[in-house]
Amino acid sequence: MNSKIILSIILGFLLTSGIVFFLLSGDKSNAALDEFSRCLAEKKVTMYGADWCPHCQNEKKAFGSSFKFIPYIECPEDPKRCLAAGISGYPTWIFSDGRRLEGEQGVEKLSQESGCPLPERKPRL
Repeated sequence: MNSKIILSIILGFLLTSGIVFFLLSGDKSNAALDEFSRCLAEKKVTMYGADWCPHCQNEKKAFGSSFKFIPYIECPEDPKRCLAAGISGYPTWIFSDGRRLEGEQGVEKLSQESGCPLPERKPRL
């Protein structure tokens, strides 16, 4: 009976430790893109999109929690602004100099086009 209780306690501890480790490691990887996202914001690179757009969702996921720094216009909520900007598809990225990238770009392409450096990726062991 005592061995079952001890085993349950050990398994519970291991499970809890695993969950905590997973949650903390995810925050670090997303936080690594904070500087990149802030750089895009400083350069006034804006994404126009829609929540229902799968390509927009992919762009947002690529930034993780760092997307909160990206200037973003939700076109169904602000259609006049999107029409005025000439948005004809989602996602559309517009740069302060008027350049635009239409469609899913990914962070590497946005880095090249904006001059904002991506964080160095550490090799996984």
